[in-house]
Amino acid sequence: MPRIPALIVVAAVLLPAVAAGQAKQPGAPMTKDAKIKNAMSAAPATLAAKATVMDWPAKEGDKPTELRAGSNGYTCFPDFPATEGNDPMCVDQPWLDFVNAMMTKAPPKVSSIGIGYMIAPGGAMGSNTDPYAEKATPTNEWGFDGPHLMLVVPNPDLVAGLPTKRQTGRPFVMWSSTPYAHVMVPITEWKAPSGAPKP
Repeated sequence: MPRIPALIVVAAVLLPAVAAGQAKQPGAPMTKDAKIKNAMSAAPATLAAKATVMDWPAKEGDKPTELRAGSNGYTCFPDFPATEGNDPMCVDQPWLDFVNAMMTKAPPKVSSIGIGYMIAPGGAMGSNTDPYAEKATPTNEWGFDGPHLMLVVPNPDLVAGLPTKRQTGRPFVMWSSTPYAHVMVPITEWKAPSGAPKP
């Protein structure tokens, strides 16, 4: 997930899952150890073991807090409290820079391939066309995104041949008509919640 310099923006954030904005059922807050364990579930164990783990800010305007220092250039965040489902994530620095640009509505400057992991069991709802959507509309292709990898590339032309619609089991370009286009790579069969729109 987020890397320390840009962490603040990630608090509002990332990916389709975090952009969804659906409230979770109230329950007991996770302990620090539980948050670290949940955050680490977003990526392969060997990568997550050496990643920095950050916690979401307690309120708007606060900065994320470090739960555990890391050494491999990745940052993991636990499940985002404002979304429905289980959506922890781990991202490298290019992805964090990409997220920072998105959250400030600035053009992203992608200098190298960026990789983000959201492979924990679960998933979330979000728009395939609008990075800022918080609910379904007739035109924003609201749908379910299950466990996946995310890729950003320096040259958008490199992904021009990929589908731009959600297709179960196939990589596709999310937010394709925006500066924040990126590749979503499903890693399991997506089983959307009951009543969720199908890809």
